Amino acid sequence: MMRTQARVFPLIASLLLMALMATPSFAQYSAHRNGDIIQLEDTKNQIVVSILPSVGNVTIGMKVKGQDVLRWPYASVEEFKARPSLSGIPFLGPWANRLDEQAFYANGKKYPFDMTLGNVRGAIPIHGFLSSTDQWQVVEVRSDGKAAWVTSKLEFFRQPPWMKQFPFAHTIETTHRLENGVLEIRTKVTNMAAEPMPLAIGFHPYYQLTDSPREEWTISVPARTWWQLAQNKVPTGETQPAERLFPDSKSAALKDYNLDDVFSDLVRDAQGKATVSLQGKHQRLDITLGSKWRSLVLYSPNPLGTGLGSNIAPGTNPAAPRGNANPAASNFICFEPMAGITDAMNLAQKGLYKELQSIPPGGTWQESFWIKPSGF
Repeated sequence: MMRTQARVFPLIASLLLMALMATPSFAQYSAHRNGDIIQLEDTKNQIVVSILPSVGNVTIGMKVKGQDVLRWPYASVEEFKARPSLSGIPFLGPWANRLDEQAFYANGKKYPFDMTLGNVRGAIPIHGFLSSTDQWQVVEVRSDGKAAWVTSKLEFFRQPPWMKQFPFAHTIETTHRLENGVLEIRTKVTNMAAEPMPLAIGFHPYYQLTDSPREEWTISVPARTWWQLAQNKVPTGETQPAERLFPDSKSAALKDYNLDDVFSDLVRDAQGKATVSLQGKHQRLDITLGSKWRSLVLYSPNPLGTGLGSNIAPGTNPAAPRGNANPAASNFICFEPMAGITDAMNLAQKGLYKELQSIPPGGTWQESFWIKPSGF
């Protein structure tokens, strides 16, 4: 009996030890709902990402050790719902940035907008009409030992006013995935139409650093081509080498710039990825674009209204400085991943842009960009 117990007790102890070793002392990743907000958390890297599916599926926060690297100037979700504007990381579709007329072209045909519907506005329609929609549906909220993520889906084809303006039936899926201190935003578009669907979507992220003001930030911009803009901020079709604007593309002082500029021909690594960076006193953001994000828009108005770049109001004197009564309101920069340059669909029709992407009938398009903070 004693010998049997002597053999059993060590076996039980070993099994208990193995069970304890197999069970982590804490869960690094979690994904949960907090009212309207979906929160992803990486406790090891002290990162919390907040997504608001009910207002455009906007990423409204990415806190790193308590410091938010996204500009979202609202006190509450209710305030944001009452007067939503571009902030955080909004998705822009069915086109991003500007069009040069109240129509777009696809497959050689012109599709005029019905301006009486009210979802497309202005002589130069901008940023589509999806940035604040409440039609996103959450498909999955999960975490495991490797990551935390949320996937949301927008069924564009179900909305007659949307189809009236952009008559290509499609769905959009977006997955926010937090893994190893990096946020990946992956987008998948499925074309359900019988014709190829032109792709001119994008995101408009508002980044900020908290250890220093804008005038002390530097940026790196891995682009070769800088598109020249008309007074209405639509590309003319003419280009310049990007080094004309950024002689030192690896470390440009943001205080010297007043940006609303379009770039393509990005410098990429062996995997086809391009990385832009924002550097403060210690804090840093590296934003990496997958190969199908073909273009990059930089938007960062200089609070003094001066500096190199194209951030001028249509019809004004480009040399006239335009100050900002609240410089803190300009303490951000937008690195905007774009499937094509501004006005890509219409410029392609004119033969001025050769890289317009399209999705074949029944096909899908998928690409990611990644946000990596450091120095916090």
